[in-house]
Amino acid sequence: MILDTTVQELLNERLSKLEAEFGADCMFYYGEIHSAVLQAYRDRIEDLKKKAKQPQNRVVIFLNTSGGSAEITEKFVEIIRHHYQEVYFVVPDAAMSAGTMFCMSGDRIYMDYSSSLGPIDPQVWNGKQYVPALGYLDKVEALLAKAAAGTLLNAEFLILQNQDLAMLSRYEQAKNLTVTLLKKWLVEYKFKNWSTHQTNPAKIGQPVTKEEKEARAEDVAKLLGDHKRWHSHGRMIGIEQLRKEIRLKIEDYTNVPALQSLIRSYNDLVIDYIAKNQYNLFMHTRHFL
Repeated sequence: MILDTTVQELLNERLSKLEAEFGADCMFYYGEIHSAVLQAYRDRIEDLKKKAKQPQNRVVIFLNTSGGSAEITEKFVEIIRHHYQEVYFVVPDAAMSAGTMFCMSGDRIYMDYSSSLGPIDPQVWNGKQYVPALGYLDKVEALLAKAAAGTLLNAEFLILQNQDLAMLSRYEQAKNLTVTLLKKWLVEYKFKNWSTHQTNPAKIGQPVTKEEKEARAEDVAKLLGDHKRWHSHGRMIGIEQLRKEIRLKIEDYTNVPALQSLIRSYNDLVIDYIAKNQYNLFMHTRHFL
């Protein structure tokens, strides 16, 4: 169709401007982070790298996702880091749960005042659907506390009695994997250029040790995974909370009109195109739509 061809040309044109702006290869990713997507994601990254006119060591991922699997997120990171030394994430709208994990593997995260990340609550397949692991673990923990205090109701005892211990073990493993991955990625990538203390009054100007980076990364992982703090798996965490409460460095393009205009004109057109065609998954590079 002529209309679709025109939209595709506009998307390619706007993506080209963003690649020039960032001095990087660029890819737009929309949809769940799922095992069914892994091969297509790998192929898009390989094509982007192989077909570049001038080889790039930096890639920018425009990410819009409700989340997905922590294990597949790990593979996404391994694939992209095999091809690129620097990885930037741009979140024009929202990257939730596993999407937030994916962003934590980047060297930089770009957001504006309307962008959001989400709590990190690993999703585990229960045989029928993905379920948030931390919600189940928190509920069981609360029931066990009531049992210890002697206040457990009969109905609650039945709920506790019927819990699948193997599934609870999987939930616990998923939680531990999330913390392990975030610690590794934050220290290795996002914190790699953090050489001196900048906010702690007692340490300003002093060198940052590897142990301090690891401790800070664990704090970030625990804060983002604190189900009691955020109350909802779908809670949208904006840039101010990420900076002040989580103390993460975020590149804020709110007051950079030229960059904000470039990002929004591209992102909004992509989202409209996805909605029109009712896509559940969408990837766009200069070689693929």
